[in-house]
Amino acid sequence: MDFDVTILGAGASGLCCAAACARRGRSVAVLDHGSKAARKVLASGGGRCNCTNSDIDPHDYVCGNPHFVKSALARFSPWDFLDWAHGGGVATREEDGGKVFCADGAPAMAKFLEAEARSAGARILPGTTIREARKDGNAFVAATQAGEIRSAALVLALGGKSWPGLGATDFGHTLARGFGLGITPLRPGLTALLARSDMAAFCRELAGVSLPVRLSGPCEVAGDLLFTHKGVSGPAVFDASLFWQNGQPLAIDLLPGLDLEAALADCPRLDVKNALARHLPKRLAASLARRLQLAGAVADLSKKAARELADTLHAFPFTPARAEGYAKAEVTLGGVDTAAISSKTLEASGVPGLYVIGELLDVTGRLGGFNLHWAFASGFAAGAFA
Repeated sequence: MDFDVTILGAGASGLCCAAACARRGRSVAVLDHGSKAARKVLASGGGRCNCTNSDIDPHDYVCGNPHFVKSALARFSPWDFLDWAHGGGVATREEDGGKVFCADGAPAMAKFLEAEARSAGARILPGTTIREARKDGNAFVAATQAGEIRSAALVLALGGKSWPGLGATDFGHTLARGFGLGITPLRPGLTALLARSDMAAFCRELAGVSLPVRLSGPCEVAGDLLFTHKGVSGPAVFDASLFWQNGQPLAIDLLPGLDLEAALADCPRLDVKNALARHLPKRLAASLARRLQLAGAVADLSKKAARELADTLHAFPFTPARAEGYAKAEVTLGGVDTAAISSKTLEASGVPGLYVIGELLDVTGRLGGFNLHWAFASGFAAGAFA
């Protein structure tokens, strides 16, 4: 079997690349070991598919080279995505924070992506076990259980290690290393942060409590935080996990934008616990009062004590034990080093005809549609040249 382009991975980036290549008249084969295409897309956004964000900026991405994403993003904006998706019959709706979701859920987007690739002429081969990929003269060879496929160009679109329950592995990184590409350190991203022993009981008794916060430390992020039986989760924590490194402390502003000293002064007769419950979930207010040994009325607090309480709740200390692993992480941080990849074509500079796209690259976006949009943008960027 001979093709112009072989794409390894039938996820969002691989299918976009296939559609773009095939539209240029290239013969394209898309190989994937899974039984169906776009499995991660089907699970994205809890099945709702947060497909893009109306306010995408290069600063929304973590990458060894902060300028790397600019070219692909400039050539495929959120508005380009919306024109494309709406033209294919995919309805969307925008929610807070610029998050754009598929109105009919993730299955609609997965079906659309596969249909776009097939209608352009790409051949999608699910259930194909890829054993190796190598260069053989001027051609690339992908060895599978059904035989070898030769092509002039090879695209690695196998994603990262996150969501192993959906079939994710590190095989893409193994193949990239085999072609001499460097891999930056890998770790789970967009994931929960687990509590150390000194905070474990506190988090456990608050499991299920959610509130808006602002996190600082290695990063500055805002959004909802959710206490769990094992630590903290929620959108703000997921974003913070992109920047957090083992051992780094976080400071949680539990009352962003509130002048707590003034708020306490307005209710001097209330117990401190009840005064805090005016602005915090009741369970959290009660737990904080116990942890900080706060008892009695607000009027009994000295000005210094009120100031110290405000300082504590605006920068509540939390040093995670570790990030939750790949099984629960939405993305893999790190990947193929972009120093060896063209930001315009996504081609490996030292291996002509080899392209790397999507999550397999050292590019990770914040929560909110940024990673799926990168899959689209990088897939189309490579598809214009492969």
